[in-house]
Amino acid sequence: MTEQFLRSQGKASETGSILEGKFPSRFVYSPNYWQWFRHRQNHGLVPEEIRHCMTLTDLYRYLGVDIFSRNIYCDPEACWFGGLYDEIIEGFGNEESVSYSGSDKVISRKYISSEGILDEKLTYVFNESTLVQNKFLFEDYYRDLKLFRKLVSERRWKFRPEKFEAAVKDAGNDGIAVAGEYFSPLKMLHMAMGPVNAVYFLAERPVEASELLGFHEEAQIESLEEALESGVRAVMSMDNLDTMFHSPDYVEAYSSSFYTRASALCHKYNAKFFIHACGQQKDNIRLIDSYGVDGLEGVASPPLGDILPEEAMCMTRDSFIITGGISAMETRNLSSGKEIFDYVEDLFRRMLPYKNRFIFASSCNTAIDTQWETILNFRDAWLEFREMV
Repeated sequence: MTEQFLRSQGKASETGSILEGKFPSRFVYSPNYWQWFRHRQNHGLVPEEIRHCMTLTDLYRYLGVDIFSRNIYCDPEACWFGGLYDEIIEGFGNEESVSYSGSDKVISRKYISSEGILDEKLTYVFNESTLVQNKFLFEDYYRDLKLFRKLVSERRWKFRPEKFEAAVKDAGNDGIAVAGEYFSPLKMLHMAMGPVNAVYFLAERPVEASELLGFHEEAQIESLEEALESGVRAVMSMDNLDTMFHSPDYVEAYSSSFYTRASALCHKYNAKFFIHACGQQKDNIRLIDSYGVDGLEGVASPPLGDILPEEAMCMTRDSFIITGGISAMETRNLSSGKEIFDYVEDLFRRMLPYKNRFIFASSCNTAIDTQWETILNFRDAWLEFREMV
């Protein structure tokens, strides 16, 4: 799998060069059309030009872009991320049911033990092509804490190497399949009870919270090592890192151990550890860099973010990788081909000194209302300026 991961030919070698710390021969471009493409398929809005594309990788190959993706194997109607693991919880049964409210898909999950039931509910909102959480797993820490503690302490993730090998094969010579499966202890609480209730829980029940965070960290590190032993060489923690929800003091208190250990473990296996970023990064970026993290996915410029990509490069070590450059602001506000070409040319001139650690990419995602012409203009602008020297 290592040979397939870092090939010495084709477009994969350009992405691989960045992961190896080398200057690629051109700018690498890896957009994220995961949600956009599924929305277009489900609503009969796929442009005639790409109706032959059945999968996300079909679309990327048609466009001729690079693949550096955690989404090529993930079902956006089932989960925000993941797909390479089986969740195993000793002492719990797991029931999942799907129903419909109009066109919206409602996913109900129950975790059943002899001591009680924890349940959550998500809805795939058809018109927006996105998942929303309707009911959290851990809603009342007076009522649910004992059972939730049991669940977190017993939960493990069993890596399925055959699924990752299929993703690697799917990416082929065109790039890198990223294992975007992991999430920090703080993100675990956000996902289980919501960010607001997580803040209250951390403040009011610090001892119990610390124990839960520790259980989760150990299970994640265990599953990460299993993946690395199976040949995974690019890993992403799906934390939606943003100082609004991951303030520097919270990162230091609740996530630093996981980030440090995960980074060190990845480096032991000659792999790279990334964090998915979504929002403001400026107050955290030096801290994240200090933990040995190899890069951030999806750094957005103002006004959606609070830092320019060249600023991020100057605030991190010489090997720190940044992906980004195109946010919803650019895809919506740059309305003509000339505006897009001018934007990309200016961005590439500013990023030229950092070409060895910059992946031109979507900052978080591509809005579902992005026009096909806009996508083509960004692709064509990249083709025009990618060999800039």
